Amino acid sequence: MLLRRLSFHLRRYLSSSAASIRLPLDPDTVLRTLSLYSNDWQSALEFFHYASSPPSNFHHTPSTLSSTIDILGKHREFDQSRSLISSYASSFPSPSHLLPSFRSLFNRLAAAHLISDVLGAFDLASNLGLRDRSTFHLMIDALCDHGLVSEAENLCLRSESPPFSSLFPPDIKTYNMLLRGWVKLRAFGRCRDFWHEMDRDGIEKDIHSYSIYMNALSKGGKPWKALKLFKQMQQKNIEPDIVAYNTVIHATGYSKGVDSSIQLYQEMVDAGVEPNTATLNTIVKLFCVEGRFKEAYCIVSRMRRKHGCEPDVLTYHFFFQYLTRPQEIISLFEQMVQSGCRPRMDTYIILIKKFGRWGFMKPVFDIWSKMEKHGCSPDASAYNAIINALLQNGMVDMAREYDKEMVTKGLSAKPIIQSNGANKLNPLP
Repeated sequence: MLLRRLSFHLRRYLSSSAASIRLPLDPDTVLRTLSLYSNDWQSALEFFHYASSPPSNFHHTPSTLSSTIDILGKHREFDQSRSLISSYASSFPSPSHLLPSFRSLFNRLAAAHLISDVLGAFDLASNLGLRDRSTFHLMIDALCDHGLVSEAENLCLRSESPPFSSLFPPDIKTYNMLLRGWVKLRAFGRCRDFWHEMDRDGIEKDIHSYSIYMNALSKGGKPWKALKLFKQMQQKNIEPDIVAYNTVIHATGYSKGVDSSIQLYQEMVDAGVEPNTATLNTIVKLFCVEGRFKEAYCIVSRMRRKHGCEPDVLTYHFFFQYLTRPQEIISLFEQMVQSGCRPRMDTYIILIKKFGRWGFMKPVFDIWSKMEKHGCSPDASAYNAIINALLQNGMVDMAREYDKEMVTKGLSAKPIIQSNGANKLNPLP
């Protein structure tokens, strides 16, 4: 409903004489406004053009362009995306300013598994002066991020037409991207084989390689091997950085418990490596998994005071996922908002699902209302979460109202399945 109201008022304003009276715009304001239309590409594009149209003195930045490309790509408006990039190519002093936009385009095309279009986007980048290793790596990274690791590996190591492997001979960064891709795909056997293949190809592994493979061992259920690899890395005089420490702190927690992770954390601090918010989140999660919430709150205060590590949205997510007292969760959510930490869409979904499971519908409606109040337009996942919560609590008529609103917005409904396999809520005609 909020999105429809915003779209209506935007279109009415743009068509009125008041649109000639401009308030000063800055990149941050434009980015925040675009974020409100992440589920409405037409309004996002309309506002994008409005922001830089006369008499405005605003000029789009690489960030505002890439944000718009991302919104268009989210809705599979790829022709619009390519056209917009091409039209703004001459607006920037260097082709490199287009890299964020191509990153967004590569990511959305790869997410849709449109491999030929990904290659076509690389050709477009080449025509605009970006036929270089940085752009190639953006493309490979996007493919790996979205499960197309075999295709990325063929392009990097075995391609003949187009001859990417000869144009951009694979370096350690290329190999690390592919290794990380196999980890993300949870293909741990292939990850192990690729790790040894790097040795056979004469690739000298760096700190990033070790961090990625330690993460693979930990996620693959072998955290003790991650600890062993960490020691081997140190024996080779490769100094661990914050990423390596965070990875092994996580592995230590799952193999030996959070108390051992705290010891390693102290060792890291003594070695002069400053912890970051990812360190905080790793330790908070380990405490929460063990149900030691008081100590989790203490570590948040301690790391904020000593190292300036502010909790982020993931920190709050770990508390929300494991806390068992409804009022404590509600209070923590209020504290999150008041601290300036902006909830994400999945924040609201976590809370809606949790309260719905417990049968507490008042907090569900409060969370939904606050989501709209905070300018966060509900997507398909949010609608499916509240519909599921309503069905779980026997509120079928209200669930149908939300389902109708969802379909009106053009969002896809996800069938809700009972334990006996029957649909609780049939899709509306």
